Amino acid sequence: MRVKLTPPSFWNEPTPGWQAKILSPVSWALTGLSSIRAMRASPYKAGVPVLCCGNLSVGGTGKTILVRDLANRLKQRGEAPHILSRGYEGRLAGPIRVDPVHHTARDVGDEPFMLAQDFPVWIGADRGETARLATESGATCLIMDDGLQNLSLGQTCRVVTIDGAVGLGNGLTLPAGPLREPAAKGLGRVNAAIVIGRNATDLSHTLPAGLARYDAKLIPSAAIRRLQGKQVIAFAGIGRPAKFFDMLTEAGLPPMRSIAFDDHHDYSERDCRRLSVLARQPGAVLVTTRKDWVKLPDWLREDVTVIDVELLWAEPDAPERLLDRVMASV
Repeated sequence: MRVKLTPPSFWNEPTPGWQAKILSPVSWALTGLSSIRAMRASPYKAGVPVLCCGNLSVGGTGKTILVRDLANRLKQRGEAPHILSRGYEGRLAGPIRVDPVHHTARDVGDEPFMLAQDFPVWIGADRGETARLATESGATCLIMDDGLQNLSLGQTCRVVTIDGAVGLGNGLTLPAGPLREPAAKGLGRVNAAIVIGRNATDLSHTLPAGLARYDAKLIPSAAIRRLQGKQVIAFAGIGRPAKFFDMLTEAGLPPMRSIAFDDHHDYSERDCRRLSVLARQPGAVLVTTRKDWVKLPDWLREDVTVIDVELLWAEPDAPERLLDRVMASV
């Protein structure tokens, strides 16, 4: 089994170390190129509310879970939300609507395929084009799963998700740090920050004064209660697998073994055979995230229990206030 490749430790140092300083010139050059592309951008105007759920740093911040949460709330309001995604690591370039019957996670990417089980999802690098197709298909609002740095589509409201455990790392851009763009620039054009998980870093000095901030944490679905007292073997190929394993422990289900894969891991036949052997151990229950489960072959899915992850908001009405703001904007 392929072990997850963790980000370099110096990315999360409080102050940039010598490794970050050496790589800083490369970061400055890449940031400059991004600024040039931004100046040349001509965003498409969709004519319906566009909510962008993005992040400033690489790795898992809970962004897709936020997208699912807000899409569910919009459906409950009687809206027809469509989700736009790049389709990261999918074989199809798009623009195309994800069809969970005929497509696979390898075709369109794991996150779009997972979301398409419940919502209309479009993939393609040109978000303006996927927005046009979505609105022509009846979308009353659009949610961008990632895309804070994608300027091909005008955005009504931008929210940035931040992992409370690591914050913004050493505050530098790739490759000297974990950020996709300078923090001041990115935070200066968002409408709200969603801090997910335990706030282990002091973000009070990082977030701009007056920026709306909401706090939430990841919790397992109620189905986890059926596993209490079981010997759990957990595996995950997400941005930060440790968050999934820690969540299980906090819910009273500490894994007797935890297996971390790369983010967006493509499970090989060898991986699946070894997971199947683990599942057959006496008294063992193999558990994973839905993002990972949708990529497994049918014969293995029967032996794996999905632990769905949900958002628990510190202020229950916070997401509704956010959506009020989005829907009132157009």
